[in-house]
Amino acid sequence: MSHELRTPLNAIMGFSQIIAEETLGPIGTDKYIEYSRDINGSAQHLLAIINDILDLARIEAGKTELIEDPLDPQMLIPACIRVVSERAKVAGVAVEFAAENADFVFVGDERKMKQIIINLLSNAVKFTPAGGRIDVRWQIIEGRCCELTICDTGIGIGPEDLTRVLQPFAQAESGLNRRYEGTGLGLPLTRGLVELHGGSFRLVSELGRGTQAIIEFPLSRVRASGAQPSAGAPAPSRWPVHQAIEALEQTIRTGFLSGEDHATR
Repeated sequence: MSHELRTPLNAIMGFSQIIAEETLGPIGTDKYIEYSRDINGSAQHLLAIINDILDLARIEAGKTELIEDPLDPQMLIPACIRVVSERAKVAGVAVEFAAENADFVFVGDERKMKQIIINLLSNAVKFTPAGGRIDVRWQIIEGRCCELTICDTGIGIGPEDLTRVLQPFAQAESGLNRRYEGTGLGLPLTRGLVELHGGSFRLVSELGRGTQAIIEFPLSRVRASGAQPSAGAPAPSRWPVHQAIEALEQTIRTGFLSGEDHATR
């Protein structure tokens, strides 16, 4: 199903980009260029939704594997913030990271950890009004867990909706839904990826007061800061074909995560 869904969309995106950039020569009508850009943007958005649905389906079917490597939170978080920085700037929202608390090495799947963090940051940017703030902290709670929190000063979620927004395709019931479009896949997918790492995910929120996304990972995933974090290369024990597939999926995923905002509540 993955191939049947993605291949036609890749063709639509490729040809529409060729038309928009007039690669093979001038079109002659500016309106056609505008239409081709709309087609390309819509296809990218649809492919991003398909990627989320397939990822969620794999998790629910128990078909998702972790490719674990030692990661440096002080490098990982800023890399994710850069992905949403332009959207945050346009929205007038400040994003801050307390790097001094993250002086350790975390063992996890780099691509999936980035997906978790970017999903939550994208949500926070989307639902935080201009002049608001997003704070990211990743710290060790001695004797308990390794805690990653992303707090915003956004519109918040009502108590009756906190459970609903963690269900696939569900969104908070509010008149604001008409202003904030989305599929309702971002948070369920995030929770699934967190649980793959043996962690727990919860939201603490109040309407008009903002939202805290709190992730607690087991301390077994923490290493001393002297350990050498890797660049996230696949484990050498995997077959080369698996490495090639993971590399291709990471390339596709990175491109779309930095484009359309498809991480939604």
